[in-house]
Amino acid sequence: MPELDPSRRAVITGLGAVMPIGNDFPTYWSNLVAGVTGTRLIQGFDATGFEVQIAAEVLDFDPAAAMDPKMARRMTRFIHFAMAAGKEAIADSGIDFAAMTEDERDRVGVVVNTGGGGIEAIIDGTHVHDSKGPRFVSPFAVPALSGSMGAALLSIEYGLTGPVMTQVAACATSVIAFHDALRLIRTGECDVVLTGGSEAPVVPMGVAALGNMTALSRRNDSPETASRPFDQTRDGFVLGEGGGVVVVESLAHALERGATPIAEVIGGALTADAFHISAPEPSGRGQARAMTLSLKNAGVAPDEIDYIVAHGTATPLNDQTETRAIKTAYGDHARRVAISSPKSMIGHLVGAAGIASVLAGVGAIRDQVIPPTANLHTPDPECDLDYVPLTARKAKVETVAVHGFGFGGQNAVTILRRVEA
Repeated sequence: MPELDPSRRAVITGLGAVMPIGNDFPTYWSNLVAGVTGTRLIQGFDATGFEVQIAAEVLDFDPAAAMDPKMARRMTRFIHFAMAAGKEAIADSGIDFAAMTEDERDRVGVVVNTGGGGIEAIIDGTHVHDSKGPRFVSPFAVPALSGSMGAALLSIEYGLTGPVMTQVAACATSVIAFHDALRLIRTGECDVVLTGGSEAPVVPMGVAALGNMTALSRRNDSPETASRPFDQTRDGFVLGEGGGVVVVESLAHALERGATPIAEVIGGALTADAFHISAPEPSGRGQARAMTLSLKNAGVAPDEIDYIVAHGTATPLNDQTETRAIKTAYGDHARRVAISSPKSMIGHLVGAAGIASVLAGVGAIRDQVIPPTANLHTPDPECDLDYVPLTARKAKVETVAVHGFGFGGQNAVTILRRVEA
């Protein structure tokens, strides 16, 4: 294994997003700061008869604008999101892969994670098989459902021949992507890594299964206010979809090509609850360890964190557990640090939840403003920290912690920091 070299700093130079409140990063970010919510009655399929009829869907999105139209028809929605977000991030960074030599492209990696991959390809393929027979199942079903195909197609599109990786770790997975990117930069294996996550779980089976778990909000009569992290009246999360990709590169590489770093990835940590397939361990010990270890790994003290982008799902157990964990990890600073949850506006994007939060953290560092937690009118007495309710807040934001906690007890935290001039 190559040794880690902490002097190789990893900076973010380009941002791309496809979200329920914006099909590009600038729109997503401005709506996030404005407190715009993306939850609506489901439009992607007929939800008549479903107990849950709401979701945070991506609307007015044309995958053919981001990839070959023929290939777009053969692939699935999470791949479309990854390609569109990747294309935007690359353009935003100003990096020109076509001008690179073959050896230089050997040092460009892609890490785009997902929770479920192309779930609709499985559903559609099964329907065709059962109704028409095996001869009619599309040969493209396998690549369309593959969780690694978002990363692979970005690699193919731009001729990137470094490591191509996809990890599946439920709702923590696109925070984990930043651990992999940081390691690839610090070991010297890569100079550039396209990093992020993508998910498209708003399909009948996904909504029905999570609804039957009682994980989802049933506020069908008030979609915009359904996602209520840390609020006493919360009744579950809103299922969402989307994707995001950022360009992470070594500081030396960024400066050599004249790029302007937006933020730096300085550390993080992973832990496990080893407790339950869906519920967090009640004391929050595993989450708190991830927070504490991430601070140690990044070389920052708890009171240096200006903003925590919370996992904040709006489920009764998760919000209370995350609050306990923050108190354990941050001590007295827990009551001073600003915390908010993007899920209050975009719902829970599962494998893309982490990248949505990282993008929120980067935006906060860039613009010195903290997005609000929407719909937080009646705080849960057990959730008694500063969750920036309802309205964005101008603040000094130098260092940000991003949380991602997944089913099965997978805990991930990454730390971002403003890059000094």
